Amino acid sequence: MKTEDRKLAIADYKKRASVAGVFAIRCRATGTVWVGQALDLDKIQNRIWFTLRMGNHRNAELQRAWSAHGADNLSLETLERIEEEELAYVRDTLLKERVAHWRAQLNASVV
Repeated sequence: MKTEDRKLAIADYKKRASVAGVFAIRCRATGTVWVGQALDLDKIQNRIWFTLRMGNHRNAELQRAWSAHGADNLSLETLERIEEEELAYVRDTLLKERVAHWRAQLNASVV
C-alpha cells in the first residue's frame, strides 16, 4: 500500500461515525446476562474480550464466567442503537435510561 493510500485510509477511518448503544453479554453455560452501554458498539466486544483474556475485567462475576466457561460460551449482542445525538449529555442520559430498561427487562447485571 502506498503512503498516500494509507494516509487516506487512516483519515477515512477517523472520520467514520461511531454508533452508541446498549449491549448484552450472555453466558450460554449459566444463562447469566450482563447489560452495558458503549459509545462505539463496533469496538466494545474487542475491548471487553481483551480485558477478560488478560484476567482483569472490573466485573468479577463476568471474569469468573469467562475463566470457567471460556470465550466460546460468551456472546455479545447489540440490544439497541442510539440515533446520533448532537449533544453528548442528551445521548448519555438516553443511554442510562435504556440500560436501566434492558437490565430490568432481562434481569441482568452490570457489565
